[in-house]
Amino acid sequence: MPRRTPPGGGATPRPGNLPAELNRFVGRSVETVELGGQLASARLVTVTGVGGVGKSRLALHAAARVQDRFCDGVWLAELSWLRDGRLLDHTVAEALGLAGSSVRPPRSALLRQLAEREVLLVLDGCEHLVEECAELTDALLRHAPGLSVLATGRRPLEIAGEHTFTLAPMPEDEAVELFTERAAAVLAEPPGPDEAVVELCRRLDGIPLALELAAGRLRVLSVEQIAHRIEDRFRLLASSSRSGLARHQTLRTAIGWSHELCTARERLLWARLSVFAGDFDLEAVEYLCSGEALPADRVLSALDELVAQSVVVRDAGVGTEGQARYHLLETVREYGAGWLEELGEAEELRRRHRDWYLGLATWCELDWFGPRQTEVAARVEQDLPNVRLALEHSLRSPEDAHIGQYLAATLWFYWIGCGRLAEGQHWLDQALAWDGGHPQTRTKALWVSGFASLVRGQVVKALGLLHECLELSEERGDETAKAYALQMLGALAVVSDDLPRGKALLRESLDRFRELGELNALVMLAQVELAMAHAFDGELETARTLSEEARDVSADSGERWVQSYALYLLAYVHMVRDDHPRARELSVECLTIKREFHDVLGMTIALEHLAPLTAAEDPGRAAAMLGAADAGWRVVGARRFGSRHFENIAASCRSHLLAALGEEAYEEAYARGRKRGLLAAVDDAVHRGTRAGAASRAPAAPGPAPGPAPSPVPGAGASWATQGSAGRLPESGSGSGSGSAAETAQPAVPPPTAGADGGQQAG
Repeated sequence: MPRRTPPGGGATPRPGNLPAELNRFVGRSVETVELGGQLASARLVTVTGVGGVGKSRLALHAAARVQDRFCDGVWLAELSWLRDGRLLDHTVAEALGLAGSSVRPPRSALLRQLAEREVLLVLDGCEHLVEECAELTDALLRHAPGLSVLATGRRPLEIAGEHTFTLAPMPEDEAVELFTERAAAVLAEPPGPDEAVVELCRRLDGIPLALELAAGRLRVLSVEQIAHRIEDRFRLLASSSRSGLARHQTLRTAIGWSHELCTARERLLWARLSVFAGDFDLEAVEYLCSGEALPADRVLSALDELVAQSVVVRDAGVGTEGQARYHLLETVREYGAGWLEELGEAEELRRRHRDWYLGLATWCELDWFGPRQTEVAARVEQDLPNVRLALEHSLRSPEDAHIGQYLAATLWFYWIGCGRLAEGQHWLDQALAWDGGHPQTRTKALWVSGFASLVRGQVVKALGLLHECLELSEERGDETAKAYALQMLGALAVVSDDLPRGKALLRESLDRFRELGELNALVMLAQVELAMAHAFDGELETARTLSEEARDVSADSGERWVQSYALYLLAYVHMVRDDHPRARELSVECLTIKREFHDVLGMTIALEHLAPLTAAEDPGRAAAMLGAADAGWRVVGARRFGSRHFENIAASCRSHLLAALGEEAYEEAYARGRKRGLLAAVDDAVHRGTRAGAASRAPAAPGPAPGPAPSPVPGAGASWATQGSAGRLPESGSGSGSGSAAETAQPAVPPPTAGADGGQQAG
């Protein structure tokens, strides 16, 4: 076997034919080490990945780094030019310098030469000759124990002993480094890694080929111009290089090379998959993409082939319900979208896509009141890019506006319960801008939008939306929408400090829900809101009874979101009654649940409850909690709803902390908490609360009997909630107009068994 000097020469030339690197190898340090490790433990490693991701360059770089392990050299067989698989043996033999040196057939010559040698053979570009490469590689490895093979291709060879190394696009920092490095070869003053460069690299998916082609365009365009034209990336990103591989001359050709290797069904599935945004699961693929020319029972096998060919990427881990998730790189998706337009199927697929996610939202709303609530929240979060796409499609024309109204409204639990208030309001506003022609979907969108506006403190807007809902529901006889509108108006009255009106409206809505057989999270929330009205009116026993019932009904149903609001009200009752340990325990429990759902409003108000309960032991941390809660209110968009009752909680706590810390120390702690943010403060509070709860359950050491519970702040005296004008609650029963405590403590909704077989209806 001939000896050829590798790149860099050296005193002792090593056999091999690896080409010299023409420019600096950038990034991929982790992948280089990992690939080298696989080559040390496996005799066949195949580097797979999408076109242009840098498989060949990484393989050659890694091979050069491990040359010392192979005394008979590292040899490269470049296969991308080869079209006739019958010439594979000849091509590999020629790469190893065996062409014309033997009268034997090429396969026999290869087996004879490699039988006793320690060689690394690099087979670059196997995807179009997979069967031939697999058969040859298997034969060589079986007869040459000192041989190792490093293959590259868009799919594995799938033979015994193969280790697959899947190469992902570059991470953002390495992509920026590669772009700026290649830009330096084009411009005397290349652009730095500024925001425009970072965004361009992100939009190019971190694909090295795309980055290098874009850098080449800097001869005539600025970074901003390239970014502006990137939607037409396949035309823009073409290379004038005379030395590059043909399949790498343009991005379209690189991706098209994969397309040529697909069967007709695989190409059709690729095109149809382009309708997704973000990632997706198999169930959605089977619903959307099956049909003419691609039967449902063939979708899985076609998807499997696209994954094998690196067209579709299977995500690491699994999604909700243990389902595997997949995605297309944006460049690959765009190529498929072009084919979908050519096929004339784009509009039909977009409609099916919308219908699938409309069904998903409907199912999730129905399942929100039950033990799968956390999974429901995670599922919507996981599919949010596709949900947004479905909303966009529904709101493009007046003919489909009613579908957009229904979809935006059906997701109320996610917008409000999972910290997406601003986005939810955005979609609801867009949906309600159309008439839609379907009063029932419009009334639902109206009360949901009124609910969101209420939470965000937009009182005037909420009133307008809810009164329009009332008028339309009365006109159309929509009793369900009317009940929800009354509930939201009652809640609005409570946070606007009109407690008698709030109680009356909430009672009426609960009566209507009972008549309708409606039992779900919002119905239980109405009871918690009624409990809040009684608590703010000083009727603590009634508030406790209503809250405990709401907590128990929710717990029996496996529901946790409303349950946490019931815990919040119970914490308030115990706090006003000076049972601070129990109030703290309930507040931490509430925070723990709210954190699971990322309920920004719930976390904010619960953290403001916990601050005065923390003040005695650590006033600095309590002040930081108030600052973090302030950050939460800024996210919500409200300022304690403008309610004096919510304001009193924070104001009274602040006055006590100022007295304990002094203004400078208080402001410093407050600013520190606001800077850290809501989530950090909640995580800290939950961690400390969990640790304290565990300690309290441990056996107590013998010692003196404990003294009386300390005041919230040393020297503060009576409970902060009843002290001074800023924190004083109204006298019990004053102005309530709600009868005796015994009357108001009656169950507001039927017991959970009453609707166990289908009484849980979507709002």
